[in-house]
Amino acid sequence: MEELLAPLEALIGIHSTADRPGELHRALGLVLDLLGPGFDIRRFESGGKPSALVTHPDRPGRPRVILNAHLDVVPGTPDQFRPHRDGDRLYGRGTHDMKAAALVLVTIFRELAGELTYPIALQLVTDEEIGGFDGTGHQVRAGVRGDFVIIGEQSGLRVVTESKGLVRARLIAPGQAAHAAYPWLGSNAILTLIAAVEKLLRRYPPPTSEAWATTVNLARVETTNEAFNQVPADATAWLDIRYPPEDPDLTGRAPAEIEAFLRRLTDSTVEVLVEAVGAPHRADPESAGVRALREAVQAVGHPGELLRKHGAADSRFYFPLGIDAVIFGPTGDGQHGPWEYLEISSLRPYHDALETFLFRTPSAPPPTAPIPSRR
Repeated sequence: MEELLAPLEALIGIHSTADRPGELHRALGLVLDLLGPGFDIRRFESGGKPSALVTHPDRPGRPRVILNAHLDVVPGTPDQFRPHRDGDRLYGRGTHDMKAAALVLVTIFRELAGELTYPIALQLVTDEEIGGFDGTGHQVRAGVRGDFVIIGEQSGLRVVTESKGLVRARLIAPGQAAHAAYPWLGSNAILTLIAAVEKLLRRYPPPTSEAWATTVNLARVETTNEAFNQVPADATAWLDIRYPPEDPDLTGRAPAEIEAFLRRLTDSTVEVLVEAVGAPHRADPESAGVRALREAVQAVGHPGELLRKHGAADSRFYFPLGIDAVIFGPTGDGQHGPWEYLEISSLRPYHDALETFLFRTPSAPPPTAPIPSRR
């Protein structure tokens, strides 16, 4: 789909990170401009993060399929926002996660929203990388619903029916300042913090290979102490916890319950502050929607395998509502890294699988004409 590369490169050139609200608006505006006129656009904003839900005026009602795309990216170096091509690979921040997929979803919606005999929607958000609570989460809280949701995150043309939940927490350790030459006169908060983290990691040891299990990432340790010769009076650890739906200690728990659980695991003297909780996600692999999508992928020459993802995604906002959501995206690698890239050749089968699925979805009347070819 060479015609998508020029607008994709323009979109990659936008530094649409969480700390640049103007660029988030710019990215959303560019995509809506590419969509063109003739659609109903419902705009949202929460926490300074804009989003939109696009529908076709001639297809009112609850969407039977929602195509979800996020336009924000994680920070990167300036050169990562200058895309470059090397053979079949397009390098740049957001090529794989997930600006290329977003433009394919926009293309599919523009082409088919008026042709299908049932309503679909295009959901565009700008905060997925920082939790999704002001984008998809905000829209869901505002009443947005659908029968089946496709999240365009990277998946290598596989269908993701499970992804882990997310807990972002801080451990805050108290201490008492003293001269470093007389440590017995104080209490070192960093040592207290390290002891608490070690207890947590004994319960959840870092895996040495891929494992469908709860993991804890110690993302940052900080203290306000700035002197070599002073015992630190405070210390804080940032934790990123990912957990599968099968974890009974975290799945379905309120933040206060998770705080109490982590406090028991660590140390009663360490304060636990849970800042965000994202539910895990699971879609029934035998549901009609999942089966139809897998068959569509197979129809364009790919296996249509099922996949579990360790990262969280906006699909988790639909899971508690009983709405099946899957992750399905093109092929590439290196998301969030210095060499993120998209495999350009995967865009055509990605587009065609989505097109096939939408015409064959069992929630719609069968098409009266053969599936149109856009090759």
